[in-house]
Amino acid sequence: MHTMWKGSISFGLVNIPVKLHAATENKDIKLRTLHKECKSPISYQKVCPVCEKEVAPEDIVKAYEYAKNKFVVLDEEELEALRKENEDKAVEIIDFVKLEEIDPIYFEKTYYMSPNEGGNKAYSLLRKALEDSGKIGVAKIIIRSKEHLAVIRVYQNTLVMETIHYPDEVRNVGDVPNIPAEDNLTKKEIDTAMMLIDQLTTEFQPENYHDEYRTALMELIEEKKSKEQTVTGAEKTTPTPNNVTDLMAALQASIDKTKKKKPATTRKKATTAKTADEKEPVAKTPTTRKRKNA
Repeated sequence: MHTMWKGSISFGLVNIPVKLHAATENKDIKLRTLHKECKSPISYQKVCPVCEKEVAPEDIVKAYEYAKNKFVVLDEEELEALRKENEDKAVEIIDFVKLEEIDPIYFEKTYYMSPNEGGNKAYSLLRKALEDSGKIGVAKIIIRSKEHLAVIRVYQNTLVMETIHYPDEVRNVGDVPNIPAEDNLTKKEIDTAMMLIDQLTTEFQPENYHDEYRTALMELIEEKKSKEQTVTGAEKTTPTPNNVTDLMAALQASIDKTKKKKPATTRKKATTAKTADEKEPVAKTPTTRKRKNA
């Protein structure tokens, strides 16, 4: 199981080196977005709307928008120093509470905790203390540059850490619209509802529940594959150069370029001189050749 965090948990003078492992995983079926015409996957680029050009990762900085289009830029070195300062601290259990005192709305994500080197005995001690006391520990931890409030409890002989929301992260229930202030119900309606609840009451068995939509979607995908109802995305290709075509194009371009540079008057004079030579041929005597060579 992949280790996503290493550190230590402490309560009192007991220090426990531990590792965190994600306890859950997302089973959603990921669908790609294709170009309808050529079935090629669509790529998304980071483009500056002002410069109208793609922005490279090294040209991107982080900032906090404190007002409309007003930012405080934070250097990566500043953020890294802040993260390092807090990550180096041991995670300390600050309180022990009862699990039922925390409403499920606060719970966020669950991690398994395993002992790191030399932490087996301290790990067992905390596990036993939590089991016997019926309490859970409340602590703070930094994961992926964010400080989380968390609880530590026992789940099937394993310590688990569950990150929970801070109170200001839970929205005010009073802001929910259209909630009826009073119950305008008859006794018969309430009794009928209670009877239905009694009939459907059972012991919670998580294996009895399945993601029916995901199952149906996978069955549809497999059916289409078996019937060969598939497509192949177009690939971007670089045109293969045609040497003959390129050579002819180059020759023609050279001819056109020469024609443009050579003035018409020069061509006319050369023609006149040739005509004169034809009418009055000069005898190629030794003297003539000597003069020409001179």
